[in-house]
Amino acid sequence: MKLKTRDMILIALFAALTAIGAFIKIYNPFNPLVPFTLQFLFCAFAGTLLGARLGLYSQLLYVGIGLMGVPVFTKGGGPSYVFQPTFGYLLGFIFCAWIIGKFTENLKEVKFMKVFLPVVAGLMVIYGIGVPYLYLIVNQYLGKSMSFGAALAAGFTPYILPDLCLSALIAFTSVKVIPSLRRAGYVDVKQN
Repeated sequence: MKLKTRDMILIALFAALTAIGAFIKIYNPFNPLVPFTLQFLFCAFAGTLLGARLGLYSQLLYVGIGLMGVPVFTKGGGPSYVFQPTFGYLLGFIFCAWIIGKFTENLKEVKFMKVFLPVVAGLMVIYGIGVPYLYLIVNQYLGKSMSFGAALAAGFTPYILPDLCLSALIAFTSVKVIPSLRRAGYVDVKQN
């Protein structure tokens, strides 16, 4: 598996954009445990614009850099970050970018719903990993008592509507951008 220089630059670019998205955060005053960030936006764009493989690599790079100690996560970085309640969402980004890319990279015709549904599927993977991880870390590592319903209320309910709006924005933008990138030769339709 050989990466072109252009691919390496795009992987690094989307890893950096995801890191920037971590610093654009809004805390819920009623629930300071999980902030709303723009990481999902850049993670999903990595999947739609780079495809499954490069999108996956961009998020692996982002998480790897953070685990090495570079403070690119919302609350810093380092190997001990795996004990943060929100680390499960970061793991979800890796799978999210791959899933979105897998379902969108072979589209002959880029239409809103053909992009929106994979983006929502990727989002559900983030929540599917992030919320149980939040629940486990709070209960097992932090030693506090939290029901799974409370974990949903802390890490899913306040954010699903804004994330669905971001999903629509990602799909709308992708419908406009991907055909132009294909015409310019920057993005190829993969043949199976």
